[in-house]
Amino acid sequence: MSSPKLPEWMIIPTRWSQIDKTLWVGSWPSDGAPTFPQYIVNLYPWGQYEIHPHQLQLTARLYDAGEIPDETLLHHVADQINKWRAQGPTLVHCQQGLNRSPLVVALALIKSGMSPPGAIQLLRKKRGPQVLFNRVFEQWLLEKGARQCS
Repeated sequence: MSSPKLPEWMIIPTRWSQIDKTLWVGSWPSDGAPTFPQYIVNLYPWGQYEIHPHQLQLTARLYDAGEIPDETLLHHVADQINKWRAQGPTLVHCQQGLNRSPLVVALALIKSGMSPPGAIQLLRKKRGPQVLFNRVFEQWLLEKGARQCS
């Protein structure tokens, strides 16, 4: 039995999209970790894979649902992303790279000084217009996430 096909609007042309010099967002590397990142943030712990000896990995369980995941965890992950991306290539992924990973990457960008609309716009430009189709995540970034980061 084959897997159900994704709707056309959810199809992303690349597995990983480069957001800035040291930051990538993407989908679950089902065939193993890519070699390019020094750091990996895995927000899809249900899909296990081996990392390379030169890599460090942070794994967090986030759900793509109609509510915001634990805010303390979101801030912890965003802070770690900013720490790691200052040191080297960092990949942040969830299952498809559309909601969970863009949520924490946008928060990291906001914490680095980018405006919430600017962070969302950058992610959509680099990854695709489908990014943050979970409107609860987008709205949180625009409202509460922005206040918490100021």
